[in-house]
Amino acid sequence: MKSTLMRITLISFLLVLLIPNLTSAELKTFIRGYTYQASEYDSRNTIRTLAFREVKRLLLEELGTYLENIPEVQDFKLTKDQITTLTAGIIKTELVEEKWDGRTYLMKSKIAADSDKVIKSIDVLRQDLAKTKELEEVRKKSEDLLKENERLRKELAAKGKKRKELRTAYDQTIKELRAVEWIEKAYADYHAGNKNGAIAEFSKAIELNPKYAEAYNGRGTVYNQLGKYDQAIDDFDKAMEINPKYAEAYNNRRCSYSALEINPELAPCYYNRGIAYGKRGNYNQAIKDYSRAIELNPRFAAAYTNRGIAYDNLRNYNQAIKDYSRAIEINPKNPIPYYNRGIVYGELGNYNQAIKDFNRAITLNPKDELAYYNRGIYYVKLGNTNQAYKDIKMAASIGHKPAQDFLRQQGIDW
Repeated sequence: MKSTLMRITLISFLLVLLIPNLTSAELKTFIRGYTYQASEYDSRNTIRTLAFREVKRLLLEELGTYLENIPEVQDFKLTKDQITTLTAGIIKTELVEEKWDGRTYLMKSKIAADSDKVIKSIDVLRQDLAKTKELEEVRKKSEDLLKENERLRKELAAKGKKRKELRTAYDQTIKELRAVEWIEKAYADYHAGNKNGAIAEFSKAIELNPKYAEAYNGRGTVYNQLGKYDQAIDDFDKAMEINPKYAEAYNNRRCSYSALEINPELAPCYYNRGIAYGKRGNYNQAIKDYSRAIELNPRFAAAYTNRGIAYDNLRNYNQAIKDYSRAIEINPKNPIPYYNRGIVYGELGNYNQAIKDFNRAITLNPKDELAYYNRGIYYVKLGNTNQAYKDIKMAASIGHKPAQDFLRQQGIDW
Protein backbone atom coordinates (compact mmCIF):
# COMPACT_ATOMS: atom_id res chain seq x y z
CA MET A 1 0.00 0.00 0.00
CA LYS A 2 1.37 3.38 -1.03
CA SER A 3 1.23 6.31 1.38
CA THR A 4 -0.38 9.61 0.53
CA LEU A 5 2.29 11.94 1.88
CA MET A 6 0.50 15.21 1.47
CA ARG A 7 1.63 18.32 3.33
CA ILE A 8 -1.06 20.76 4.33
CA THR A 9 -0.22 24.35 3.44
CA LEU A 10 -1.86 27.07 5.49
CA ILE A 11 -3.76 29.41 3.18
CA SER A 12 -3.10 33.08 2.59
CA PHE A 13 -2.99 35.36 5.57
CA LEU A 14 -5.32 38.24 4.57
CA LEU A 15 -8.36 35.96 4.23
CA VAL A 16 -7.45 33.06 6.39
CA LEU A 17 -10.45 30.73 6.58
CA LEU A 18 -13.64 30.20 4.65
CA ILE A 19 -16.67 29.78 6.86
CA PRO A 20 -18.38 26.41 6.34
CA ASN A 21 -21.87 26.22 4.87
CA LEU A 22 -23.96 25.57 7.94
CA THR A 23 -27.64 24.92 8.29
CA SER A 24 -29.42 28.19 8.94
CA ALA A 25 -30.17 28.86 12.58
CA GLU A 26 -31.89 32.19 13.11
CA LEU A 27 -31.99 34.62 10.19
CA LYS A 28 -32.17 38.18 11.47
CA THR A 29 -32.97 41.04 9.09
CA PHE A 30 -32.31 44.68 9.92
CA ILE A 31 -33.59 47.58 7.82
CA ARG A 32 -32.56 51.20 8.23
CA GLY A 33 -33.13 54.39 6.29
CA TYR A 34 -31.02 57.51 5.89
CA THR A 35 -31.91 60.90 4.42
CA TYR A 36 -29.33 63.21 2.86
CA GLN A 37 -29.86 66.85 1.92
CA ALA A 38 -27.91 67.58 -1.23
CA SER A 39 -25.91 70.72 -1.91
CA GLU A 40 -25.00 72.32 -5.22
CA TYR A 41 -21.72 70.43 -5.45
CA ASP A 42 -23.29 66.99 -4.83
CA SER A 43 -24.07 64.53 -7.59
CA ARG A 44 -26.30 61.53 -7.22
CA ASN A 45 -23.20 59.35 -7.05
CA THR A 46 -21.75 61.50 -4.25
CA ILE A 47 -24.98 61.38 -2.30
CA ARG A 48 -25.40 57.65 -2.73
CA THR A 49 -21.87 56.97 -1.49
CA LEU A 50 -22.25 59.09 1.63
CA ALA A 51 -25.73 57.77 2.40
CA PHE A 52 -24.57 54.20 1.98
CA ARG A 53 -21.70 54.63 4.44
CA GLU A 54 -24.05 56.10 7.04
CA VAL A 55 -26.85 53.57 6.65
CA LYS A 56 -24.36 50.69 6.73
CA ARG A 57 -22.88 52.08 9.95
CA LEU A 58 -26.36 52.18 11.52
CA LEU A 59 -27.15 48.63 10.39
CA LEU A 60 -23.90 47.17 11.67
CA GLU A 61 -24.32 48.94 15.01
CA GLU A 62 -27.81 47.44 15.32
CA LEU A 63 -26.47 43.99 14.44
CA GLY A 64 -23.66 44.50 16.96
CA THR A 65 -26.19 45.28 19.69
CA TYR A 66 -28.06 42.08 18.85
CA LEU A 67 -24.94 39.90 18.76
CA GLU A 68 -23.37 41.22 21.96
CA ASN A 69 -26.34 39.84 23.90
CA ILE A 70 -25.79 36.28 22.65
CA PRO A 71 -23.95 34.21 25.32
CA GLU A 72 -21.59 32.60 22.82
CA VAL A 73 -20.47 36.01 21.58
CA GLN A 74 -20.15 37.28 25.14
CA ASP A 75 -17.65 34.47 25.73
CA PHE A 76 -15.45 36.03 23.03
CA LYS A 77 -14.92 39.08 25.28
CA LEU A 78 -15.34 41.52 22.39
CA THR A 79 -16.59 45.09 22.60
CA LYS A 80 -19.52 46.20 20.48
CA ASP A 81 -17.13 48.20 18.30
CA GLN A 82 -14.99 45.11 17.71
CA ILE A 83 -18.06 43.07 16.77
CA THR A 84 -19.13 45.80 14.35
CA THR A 85 -15.67 45.93 12.81
CA LEU A 86 -15.56 42.17 12.20
CA THR A 87 -19.08 41.90 10.80
CA ALA A 88 -18.29 44.64 8.26
CA GLY A 89 -16.00 42.14 6.56
CA ILE A 90 -18.54 39.31 6.70
CA ILE A 91 -21.98 40.62 5.74
CA LYS A 92 -23.13 42.50 2.66
CA THR A 93 -25.46 45.48 2.92
CA GLU A 94 -28.26 45.35 0.36
CA LEU A 95 -30.13 48.31 -1.11
CA VAL A 96 -33.89 48.11 -0.52
CA GLU A 97 -35.12 51.47 -1.82
CA GLU A 98 -33.86 54.87 -2.90
CA LYS A 99 -35.69 58.10 -3.69
CA TRP A 100 -34.26 61.30 -5.14
CA ASP A 101 -36.13 64.52 -5.93
CA GLY A 102 -33.10 66.60 -6.87
CA ARG A 103 -32.54 67.93 -3.36
CA THR A 104 -33.39 65.17 -0.88
CA TYR A 105 -32.11 61.62 -1.17
CA LEU A 106 -33.59 58.72 0.83
CA MET A 107 -31.86 55.35 1.03
CA LYS A 108 -33.20 52.24 2.72
CA SER A 109 -30.88 49.27 3.08
CA LYS A 110 -30.86 45.96 4.90
CA ILE A 111 -28.57 43.25 6.18
CA ALA A 112 -29.66 39.65 6.71
CA ALA A 113 -27.57 37.63 9.13
CA ASP A 114 -27.68 33.93 9.91
CA SER A 115 -26.67 34.02 13.57
CA ASP A 116 -24.77 30.70 13.54
CA LYS A 117 -22.72 31.60 10.47
CA VAL A 118 -21.96 35.11 11.70
CA ILE A 119 -20.88 33.88 15.14
CA LYS A 120 -18.58 31.25 13.64
CA SER A 121 -17.13 33.85 11.27
CA ILE A 122 -16.48 36.21 14.16
CA ASP A 123 -14.84 33.39 16.11
CA VAL A 124 -12.43 32.71 13.22
CA LEU A 125 -11.59 36.37 12.60
CA ARG A 126 -11.12 37.35 16.23
CA GLN A 127 -8.33 34.77 16.57
CA ASP A 128 -6.49 36.27 13.61
CA LEU A 129 -4.87 39.40 15.07
CA ALA A 130 -3.58 40.67 11.75
CA LYS A 131 -6.93 40.20 10.01
CA THR A 132 -8.72 41.94 12.87
CA LYS A 133 -6.28 44.83 12.71
CA GLU A 134 -6.75 45.03 8.96
CA LEU A 135 -10.52 45.34 9.32
CA GLU A 136 -10.00 47.95 12.01
CA GLU A 137 -7.83 49.91 9.57
CA VAL A 138 -10.55 49.72 6.90
CA ARG A 139 -13.09 51.04 9.38
CA LYS A 140 -10.74 53.81 10.53
CA LYS A 141 -10.02 54.77 6.92
CA SER A 142 -13.76 55.08 6.28
CA GLU A 143 -14.31 57.16 9.40
CA ASP A 144 -11.39 59.47 8.59
CA LEU A 145 -12.62 59.96 5.04
CA LEU A 146 -16.12 60.80 6.27
CA LYS A 147 -14.70 63.37 8.71
CA GLU A 148 -12.57 64.91 5.98
CA ASN A 149 -15.54 64.96 3.64
CA GLU A 150 -17.64 66.76 6.24
CA ARG A 151 -14.89 69.34 6.79
CA LEU A 152 -14.60 70.00 3.06
CA ARG A 153 -18.37 70.22 2.74
CA LYS A 154 -18.47 72.98 5.37
CA GLU A 155 -15.65 74.88 3.68
CA LEU A 156 -17.36 74.62 0.31
CA ALA A 157 -20.61 75.89 1.83
CA ALA A 158 -18.74 78.93 3.16
CA LYS A 159 -17.83 79.81 -0.45
CA GLY A 160 -14.39 80.97 0.48
CA LYS A 161 -11.21 80.91 -1.54
CA LYS A 162 -9.67 77.87 -3.19
CA ARG A 163 -13.13 76.56 -4.08
CA LYS A 164 -11.79 74.56 -7.04
CA GLU A 165 -9.13 72.86 -4.93
CA LEU A 166 -11.68 72.08 -2.22
CA ARG A 167 -14.03 70.55 -4.76
CA THR A 168 -11.25 68.35 -6.12
CA ALA A 169 -10.37 67.19 -2.60
CA TYR A 170 -14.07 66.61 -1.85
CA ASP A 171 -14.51 64.43 -4.93
CA GLN A 172 -11.37 62.49 -4.00
CA THR A 173 -12.83 61.55 -0.61
CA ILE A 174 -15.86 60.17 -2.41
CA LYS A 175 -13.70 58.04 -4.70
CA GLU A 176 -11.77 56.67 -1.76
CA LEU A 177 -14.96 55.93 0.17
CA ARG A 178 -16.23 53.98 -2.82
CA ALA A 179 -12.96 52.04 -2.86
CA VAL A 180 -13.48 51.15 0.82
CA GLU A 181 -16.98 49.99 -0.07
CA TRP A 182 -15.63 47.63 -2.73
CA ILE A 183 -13.02 46.30 -0.29
CA GLU A 184 -15.74 45.40 2.20
CA LYS A 185 -17.79 43.73 -0.53
CA ALA A 186 -14.73 41.73 -1.54
CA TYR A 187 -14.25 40.47 2.02
CA ALA A 188 -17.92 39.49 2.28
CA ASP A 189 -17.89 37.70 -1.09
CA TYR A 190 -14.77 35.81 -0.10
CA HIS A 191 -16.43 34.57 3.08
CA ALA A 192 -19.40 33.48 0.97
CA GLY A 193 -17.04 31.44 -1.22
CA ASN A 194 -17.30 33.77 -4.22
CA LYS A 195 -13.59 34.17 -4.99
CA ASN A 196 -14.07 35.46 -8.52
CA GLY A 197 -16.47 38.07 -7.20
CA ALA A 198 -13.91 39.09 -4.59
CA ILE A 199 -11.23 39.50 -7.29
CA ALA A 200 -13.55 41.73 -9.33
CA GLU A 201 -14.33 43.86 -6.28
CA PHE A 202 -10.70 44.25 -5.22
CA SER A 203 -10.02 45.31 -8.82
CA LYS A 204 -12.74 47.95 -8.66
CA ALA A 205 -11.23 49.29 -5.45
CA ILE A 206 -7.87 49.53 -7.22
CA GLU A 207 -9.45 51.36 -10.18
CA LEU A 208 -10.86 53.96 -7.81
CA ASN A 209 -7.70 54.20 -5.73
CA PRO A 210 -4.62 52.87 -7.59
CA LYS A 211 -2.53 53.48 -4.46
CA TYR A 212 -4.64 51.18 -2.28
CA ALA A 213 -1.93 48.73 -1.17
CA GLU A 214 -4.33 46.65 0.92
CA ALA A 215 -6.49 46.02 -2.16
CA TYR A 216 -3.52 44.62 -4.07
CA ASN A 217 -2.62 42.44 -1.09
CA GLY A 218 -6.19 41.19 -0.83
CA ARG A 219 -6.48 40.44 -4.52
CA GLY A 220 -3.12 38.70 -4.48
CA THR A 221 -4.33 36.48 -1.66
CA VAL A 222 -7.33 35.34 -3.69
CA TYR A 223 -5.21 34.83 -6.81
CA ASN A 224 -3.02 32.55 -4.69
CA GLN A 225 -5.98 30.39 -3.77
CA LEU A 226 -7.12 30.22 -7.40
CA GLY A 227 -3.68 28.98 -8.44
CA LYS A 228 -2.84 32.17 -10.36
CA TYR A 229 0.55 32.51 -8.75
CA ASP A 230 2.19 34.91 -11.22
CA GLN A 231 -0.68 37.37 -10.80
CA ALA A 232 -0.54 36.92 -7.04
CA ILE A 233 3.17 37.72 -6.94
CA ASP A 234 2.63 40.79 -9.12
CA ASP A 235 -0.02 42.06 -6.70
CA PHE A 236 2.10 41.46 -3.61
CA ASP A 237 5.03 43.21 -5.27
CA LYS A 238 2.76 46.15 -6.13
CA ALA A 239 1.48 46.37 -2.55
CA MET A 240 5.06 46.58 -1.27
CA GLU A 241 5.99 49.12 -3.93
CA ILE A 242 3.07 51.41 -3.03
CA ASN A 243 3.49 51.18 0.73
CA PRO A 244 7.18 51.60 1.66
CA LYS A 245 6.45 50.06 5.05
CA TYR A 246 6.03 46.69 3.36
CA ALA A 247 9.60 46.73 2.06
CA GLU A 248 11.38 48.99 4.53
CA ALA A 249 10.14 47.09 7.54
CA TYR A 250 12.42 44.17 6.78
CA ASN A 251 15.46 46.37 7.33
CA ASN A 252 14.06 48.62 10.02
CA ARG A 253 12.30 46.24 12.42
CA ARG A 254 13.89 43.78 14.82
CA CYS A 255 12.73 40.35 15.85
CA SER A 256 12.23 41.56 19.41
CA TYR A 257 8.94 43.15 18.38
CA SER A 258 5.95 41.16 19.55
CA ALA A 259 3.04 40.19 17.30
CA LEU A 260 0.86 42.96 18.67
CA GLU A 261 3.56 45.56 18.04
CA ILE A 262 3.94 44.58 14.38
CA ASN A 263 1.89 46.54 11.89
CA PRO A 264 -0.20 43.78 10.24
CA GLU A 265 0.45 45.35 6.86
CA LEU A 266 4.08 44.33 7.06
CA ALA A 267 4.41 40.56 7.42
CA PRO A 268 1.42 39.27 5.39
CA CYS A 269 2.70 40.45 2.00
CA TYR A 270 5.92 38.49 2.41
CA TYR A 271 3.96 35.51 3.72
CA ASN A 272 1.43 35.59 0.88
CA ARG A 273 4.12 35.99 -1.74
CA GLY A 274 5.97 33.09 -0.13
CA ILE A 275 2.90 30.91 -0.68
CA ALA A 276 2.83 31.89 -4.34
CA TYR A 277 6.53 31.10 -4.81
CA GLY A 278 6.05 27.79 -3.02
CA LYS A 279 3.15 26.82 -5.27
CA ARG A 280 5.36 27.53 -8.26
CA GLY A 281 8.07 25.26 -6.84
CA ASN A 282 10.48 28.11 -6.07
CA TYR A 283 11.08 26.93 -2.52
CA ASN A 284 14.25 28.95 -1.93
CA GLN A 285 12.48 32.22 -2.69
CA ALA A 286 9.50 31.08 -0.62
CA ILE A 287 11.82 30.48 2.33
CA LYS A 288 13.26 33.98 1.96
CA ASP A 289 9.79 35.53 2.09
CA TYR A 290 8.59 33.38 5.00
CA SER A 291 11.80 34.30 6.85
CA ARG A 292 11.12 37.99 6.34
CA ALA A 293 7.57 37.57 7.58
CA ILE A 294 8.90 35.76 10.67
CA GLU A 295 11.47 38.47 11.32
CA LEU A 296 8.68 41.04 11.25
CA ASN A 297 6.39 38.90 13.39
CA PRO A 298 8.29 36.26 15.42
CA ARG A 299 5.02 34.65 16.50
CA PHE A 300 3.70 34.17 12.98
CA ALA A 301 2.88 30.47 13.38
CA ALA A 302 1.56 29.99 9.85
CA ALA A 303 4.80 31.33 8.38
CA TYR A 304 6.79 28.73 10.36
CA THR A 305 4.44 25.99 9.14
CA ASN A 306 4.73 26.96 5.50
CA ARG A 307 8.49 27.52 5.72
CA GLY A 308 8.68 24.01 7.15
CA ILE A 309 6.90 22.72 4.05
CA ALA A 310 9.38 24.54 1.81
CA TYR A 311 12.34 23.05 3.72
CA ASP A 312 10.63 19.66 3.55
CA ASN A 313 10.35 19.92 -0.25
CA LEU A 314 14.06 20.73 -0.37
CA ARG A 315 14.67 17.61 1.79
CA ASN A 316 16.03 19.72 4.61
CA TYR A 317 14.12 17.61 7.10
CA ASN A 318 15.83 18.79 10.27
CA GLN A 319 15.00 22.42 9.56
CA ALA A 320 11.45 21.44 8.60
CA ILE A 321 10.99 19.72 11.96
CA LYS A 322 12.33 22.81 13.75
CA ASP A 323 9.83 25.04 11.98
CA TYR A 324 6.87 22.74 12.57
CA SER A 325 7.87 22.48 16.22
CA ARG A 326 8.04 26.26 16.54
CA ALA A 327 4.59 26.59 14.97
CA ILE A 328 3.27 24.06 17.51
CA GLU A 329 4.92 25.95 20.36
CA ILE A 330 3.17 29.16 19.28
CA ASN A 331 -0.20 27.56 18.62
CA PRO A 332 -0.47 24.05 20.10
CA LYS A 333 -4.15 23.76 19.11
CA ASN A 334 -3.53 23.76 15.37
CA PRO A 335 -3.46 20.17 14.02
CA ILE A 336 -1.72 21.02 10.73
CA PRO A 337 1.92 21.35 11.93
CA TYR A 338 1.52 18.12 13.95
CA TYR A 339 0.35 16.33 10.81
CA ASN A 340 3.13 17.79 8.65
CA ARG A 341 5.79 17.00 11.24
CA GLY A 342 4.46 13.45 11.42
CA ILE A 343 5.03 13.09 7.67
CA VAL A 344 8.65 14.24 8.03
CA TYR A 345 9.33 11.89 10.93
CA GLY A 346 7.92 9.10 8.79
CA GLU A 347 10.23 9.96 5.92
CA LEU A 348 13.12 9.82 8.36
CA GLY A 349 12.02 6.34 9.46
CA ASN A 350 10.95 7.47 12.93
CA TYR A 351 7.53 5.84 12.71
CA ASN A 352 6.77 5.90 16.42
CA GLN A 353 7.26 9.67 16.59
CA ALA A 354 5.23 10.07 13.41
CA ILE A 355 2.34 8.16 15.00
CA LYS A 356 2.53 10.36 18.10
CA ASP A 357 2.14 13.45 15.92
CA PHE A 358 -0.76 11.92 13.99
CA ASN A 359 -2.38 11.02 17.34
CA ARG A 360 -2.25 14.68 18.34
CA ALA A 361 -3.54 15.86 14.96
CA ILE A 362 -6.50 13.48 15.22
CA THR A 363 -7.25 14.57 18.78
CA LEU A 364 -7.44 18.16 17.58
CA ASN A 365 -9.33 17.25 14.41
CA PRO A 366 -11.19 13.91 14.68
CA LYS A 367 -12.22 14.17 11.00
CA ASP A 368 -8.64 14.38 9.70
CA GLU A 369 -8.80 11.63 7.06
CA LEU A 370 -5.18 12.16 5.98
CA ALA A 371 -3.90 11.70 9.52
CA TYR A 372 -5.86 8.44 9.93
CA TYR A 373 -4.68 7.15 6.56
CA ASN A 374 -1.01 7.96 7.05
CA ARG A 375 -1.04 6.70 10.62
CA GLY A 376 -2.33 3.46 9.16
CA ILE A 377 0.57 3.44 6.72
CA TYR A 378 3.10 3.71 9.53
CA TYR A 379 1.34 1.07 11.63
CA VAL A 380 1.86 -1.26 8.66
CA LYS A 381 5.58 -0.44 8.68
CA LEU A 382 5.67 -1.29 12.39
CA GLY A 383 3.86 -4.59 11.78
CA ASN A 384 0.66 -3.56 13.59
CA THR A 385 -1.74 -4.50 10.80
CA ASN A 386 -4.84 -4.64 13.02
CA GLN A 387 -4.48 -0.99 14.01
CA ALA A 388 -3.49 -0.11 10.45
CA TYR A 389 -6.75 -1.48 9.03
CA LYS A 390 -8.76 0.32 11.73
CA ASP A 391 -7.20 3.63 10.71
CA ILE A 392 -7.61 3.04 6.98
CA LYS A 393 -11.26 2.10 7.51
CA MET A 394 -11.77 5.27 9.52
CA ALA A 395 -10.17 7.35 6.74
CA ALA A 396 -12.41 5.64 4.18
CA SER A 397 -15.55 6.25 6.26
CA ILE A 398 -14.69 9.96 6.45
CA GLY A 399 -14.35 10.05 2.67
CA HIS A 400 -10.66 9.52 1.84
CA LYS A 401 -10.67 8.08 -1.71
CA PRO A 402 -7.23 6.34 -1.66
CA ALA A 403 -8.29 4.52 1.51
CA GLN A 404 -11.59 3.53 -0.09
CA ASP A 405 -9.83 2.30 -3.24
CA PHE A 406 -7.34 0.25 -1.22
CA LEU A 407 -10.08 -1.42 0.84
CA ARG A 408 -12.09 -2.21 -2.28
CA GLN A 409 -9.05 -3.90 -3.80
CA GLN A 410 -8.77 -6.00 -0.64
CA GLY A 411 -12.50 -6.78 -0.69
CA ILE A 412 -12.94 -5.12 2.69
CA ASP A 413 -16.02 -3.14 3.76
CA TRP A 414 -15.75 -0.06 5.93
